Amino acid sequence: MAQQPRAWQRMLSGRRLDLLDPTPVDIEIEDIAHGLAFVARWNGQTHGDFAYSVAEHSLLVETLFTRLNPKAPAKWQLAALLHDAPEYVIGDMISPVKAAVGPSYGVLDDRLTAAIHIRFGLPAAIPKTIKQQIKRADKISAWMEATQIAGFSSAEATKFFGKPDATIIEGLAIVLRPPVETRADFTARHMTLLKEI
Repeated sequence: MAQQPRAWQRMLSGRRLDLLDPTPVDIEIEDIAHGLAFVARWNGQTHGDFAYSVAEHSLLVETLFTRLNPKAPAKWQLAALLHDAPEYVIGDMISPVKAAVGPSYGVLDDRLTAAIHIRFGLPAAIPKTIKQQIKRADKISAWMEATQIAGFSSAEATKFFGKPDATIIEGLAIVLRPPVETRADFTARHMTLLKEI
């Protein structure tokens, strides 16, 4: 009889996360922050001495979400910070690869997202309006990343992501820094928001 393939990953915290049946008790913010700080956005195809990590992107998306929704409660800011959290175990697939993989990627992502949300006191599925607002912040972040570090012209980025309102991105810039710094900032921001919920 053939042995079932292993579907869990051992985390640095010692937890074993079952990717097919993730449970909130096997999720730790330190594992998420560490994983996301070492996962490169844009498949690593960015300018600079450091990869632009998913953790750095998540911090920017949360900042943009808060600028777009200044009265949003801390729980939705936390949802924005964690919007790509499943990528700490499944990696960051660029949109063309997600399209090629098909709906199974989305199912896996949804399962992990639900477990992560429950672990940190959020609803398994966040309201559609909040999800749309986070997506809007995500697209603004993508436009900034595309034009500042991924080699896109402003016109090309606008075609794919839409042109952001200049007041929303005022004073913000893409930051490339060592993963350990980003990991620390991601963890600290998570703890701050968790205390405010």
